[in-house]
Amino acid sequence: MSHPRCSCLLLLGAALLSLPAFAATPPHARPWLNASLTPDRRAAALVKAMTQDEKFRLIRSDYGSNLDDSGPQPPGGRHNAAFIPAMPRLGLPAIEETDAGMGVALQHAWGDGATALPSGLATAASFDPQIAEQGGAMIGSEAHRMGFNVLLAGGLDLVRDPRNGRNFEYAGEDPLLAGTMVGAAVRGIESQHVVSTIKHYALNDQETNRNAISAELDHTAARESDLLAFQIAIAEGKPGAVMCSYNRVDGEYACENDWLLNQVLKRDWKYPGFVMSDWGAVHSSAKAALAGLDQESAGNAFDKQVYFDQPLRAAVKSGEVPQARIDDMVYRIARSLFAAGVVDHPARQAPIDFAADARVSQRAAEAGAVLLRNHGALLPLSPKTVSIAVIGAHADKGVTTGGGSSAVVPRGGNAVPGLVPAIWPGPRIYQRSAPLAAIGRRVDGRVEYASGDDIAAAAKLAATSSVAVVFVQQWTAESFDVPTMALPGNQDALVSAIARVNPHTVVVLETNGPVSMPWLNHVDSVMEAWYPGANGGEAIARLLFGEVAPSGHLPVTWPRDDGQLPRPTIPGAGLAAIGIPPQGTPAASVDYNIEGADVGYRWFQRQHLAPLYPFGFGLTYTHFRYGTPRVAMRDGQVVMQVRVTNTGAREGVALPQLYVTPPGARTRRLAGWRRVELKPGQSRTVQITANPLRLAHYDTATHGWRRDAGSYRFQLGRSAADMIGEATLQLPAADGASHYRVGPRRAPGDVLDR
Repeated sequence: MSHPRCSCLLLLGAALLSLPAFAATPPHARPWLNASLTPDRRAAALVKAMTQDEKFRLIRSDYGSNLDDSGPQPPGGRHNAAFIPAMPRLGLPAIEETDAGMGVALQHAWGDGATALPSGLATAASFDPQIAEQGGAMIGSEAHRMGFNVLLAGGLDLVRDPRNGRNFEYAGEDPLLAGTMVGAAVRGIESQHVVSTIKHYALNDQETNRNAISAELDHTAARESDLLAFQIAIAEGKPGAVMCSYNRVDGEYACENDWLLNQVLKRDWKYPGFVMSDWGAVHSSAKAALAGLDQESAGNAFDKQVYFDQPLRAAVKSGEVPQARIDDMVYRIARSLFAAGVVDHPARQAPIDFAADARVSQRAAEAGAVLLRNHGALLPLSPKTVSIAVIGAHADKGVTTGGGSSAVVPRGGNAVPGLVPAIWPGPRIYQRSAPLAAIGRRVDGRVEYASGDDIAAAAKLAATSSVAVVFVQQWTAESFDVPTMALPGNQDALVSAIARVNPHTVVVLETNGPVSMPWLNHVDSVMEAWYPGANGGEAIARLLFGEVAPSGHLPVTWPRDDGQLPRPTIPGAGLAAIGIPPQGTPAASVDYNIEGADVGYRWFQRQHLAPLYPFGFGLTYTHFRYGTPRVAMRDGQVVMQVRVTNTGAREGVALPQLYVTPPGARTRRLAGWRRVELKPGQSRTVQITANPLRLAHYDTATHGWRRDAGSYRFQLGRSAADMIGEATLQLPAADGASHYRVGPRRAPGDVLDR
């Protein structure tokens, strides 16, 4: 049986079989272990040497525990997400995979714990790729020293809805910001000789009914939004693997979607790595393989059957799937292992400097916290404050994290055990960094705690304190969405009661993202700390007392209410185990064509809606003045130049943001930004280079990007809704296809132009 895509696969097979001998290289019995060769040559040599059984062993992984996560582990498994046994004949180490969205997620607390980064939104809020790269390098290093060599990290789905339970793993609503930040994190992971994934490809923008729901979006709009984020991140980070998602896209499962995998990822972006499935996302053998899936993940535990073993072998034997396709799958996996250094630098258990790693996490938490309100300059607090009431959110024990596969168990165990849900997507985990203790170390006066369970008792404490610091929390997790933006439980009533008795109330939010705040105008200060990670309590205290100035800016628009969203409801959202019964029946599809590529702040601009807080918003403890921006073409790139002055009495970080409106466009889009650290009275002239893809549109005819000729409006903003200067520039038409080619360019001597 033939298939319309077989011809190109057969050509690849012929190329593999006709590779030149390695006469110019040092003799090796196993040339694929020769580190002086390129990853392409090594992978090609390995494919030629492998038996069919070895090939089929590499294209599927097994779950690293038994099915109920208890008792003895399977041979080769480490209670981890997946593994592939070592192949001693070939010199290949075992492949040991772990979840690692926010840190090495030791499945269900086996092991000695790991260091949790703040949530992905916190890192994105820093607008600092160095922070993201350092965080990636930290978790990559911990993984390598724990014996893992593949990390299921790199969460990148755009935030199209603040109620998505998994937003904390992602990097916001703007494709340029998200792609840049996640690409930097992936680059950090891969620097530690660990393969990083990037996920969940694609349009996995809600969790409700995620295994079946079909995401509907025009292909051009997809290219200019969600897929653009992936294109940028893959180009910046060069991840070894892309993880295809559970959901359907235009009716086809993502892991057997030819358009997503073969046409966009491998043909147009020339991605050289491999596509692995999400856990339980495979539904076929031949169809998935021909559509571009290269590796089935833990199919023995999560799929209806192991599709990439006997069923795929039968498809090869019948001719439905050519042998060249199997060789291509193996080639891509092997190439990524060689490129990341997995084979040359085997992962082995080694000592970890957890204190140093916690400091990396703390810096990210401090850089990503967003000061939303500071009426009367209540913050920063003084160490001489007479008395402080610390209230709510288990602030006497630690700080919360999101749930599901990315939850990181801290060293010493969960700070607040026993909360529901006890099973998936729980357990709820708190990092062992208590804000109460951190605040207490900084104050000469009295610091007391109230849980907030008894609102009257908490209000009594607040009424007798100089300042009340109220912690509120929202726990969300993989596999469900929340039906509304409201804080759970009685927390709104708690904050309102505290604000009535204490005029100096600070609210610290530990949330998945935007929440409704009916008490906002009755409190002095609000700080979004997100899920702040391993040293979150210490980071929050340093921010509250001004030891470090808040410098985070919102990577997501903060709506006033659910009614401002493109889809005011998510049918079926909720989780009964935490007291939020699912709201109705889940929908079979979700229509993202409502907003199309105008995600987040662009939707608000298009609909003429004023959010509560716009994308890019963030306060600090000083003020900045901006000069007149100037825009010019330099070396083929558009550059905005502006002078920034710190006019306040404290050191701080300004974030001038460059937005562009191309000719004929309905909305402006982020084109660049610059973090500027300034001492009091200091001025600096900074340059912001516009990302070329943000000046272009996707051209379906050429499968590439094109910049139209015309007048472009460039605006300098403090946020997506606060423009403080602008300039126009006439630009000629240009082909943008050369920008952001994915993966390394072909080096001399490489045998395949992939």
